[in-house]
Amino acid sequence: MQGEHPFHMVGEKYLQALADGADAYPVALPSLAEGFDVLGIIHRLDGLFLAGSPSNLEPHHYMGDPSAPGTWHDPERDINALALIPAVIRVGMPLFAVCRGFQEMNVSFGGSLHQKVHEVPGYHLHKENPDDPLELQYSASHQVEFVEGGLLHRMTGTKGAAVNSLHSQAVDQLGEELEVEAWADDGLVEAFTVRNAPGFTLGVQWHPEWKVLENPVSTAIFREFGDACRAYRLRNL
Repeated sequence: MQGEHPFHMVGEKYLQALADGADAYPVALPSLAEGFDVLGIIHRLDGLFLAGSPSNLEPHHYMGDPSAPGTWHDPERDINALALIPAVIRVGMPLFAVCRGFQEMNVSFGGSLHQKVHEVPGYHLHKENPDDPLELQYSASHQVEFVEGGLLHRMTGTKGAAVNSLHSQAVDQLGEELEVEAWADDGLVEAFTVRNAPGFTLGVQWHPEWKVLENPVSTAIFREFGDACRAYRLRNL
């Protein structure tokens, strides 16, 4: 809500990262509760990027406990994302998901989420300090280790990376058909792909869109997604 009016918005950092890192032209999809034609939408696109958001996935989608009072939700986005994810995977369209999108992917495959992972014993603080300047909030917070021979290992040529960390929700139970691509040192799942998917799939918990061209790992990820979108477009001309 902006004042008394609802708006459909997406952060500029995601749009700019897609333009600069993937050499793609981003089109923001509205989240409409009714009249949402999944097949009609995906026939007009070359790839799907699921951005992060201040809102949390509603816990009833994964049989979770009710959210704490004051938690932001976006039920229309929940409906749209959970319908789009299996559809784009089925047709082989490239799918790249960040933060909330990563969590949506996990839930769409039957997984569950920690709503406040920083309160779960054994895990580090993965949440940013909102009082810090943005440069500090989005600076590298911890290391992740890439699975040897996995997609992230192959596309980046590295065994891991220092990543930022700005989330409360996190993977609890991993969804079926998801293959872990990266772990944090406390055992938290930080990235995955969809096993045996016919096209490019990747979900990451961190925010590679932040100053994408200044980070070689982030640049490699976005470039790979852009190349996959162009290849998909050529196959479907």
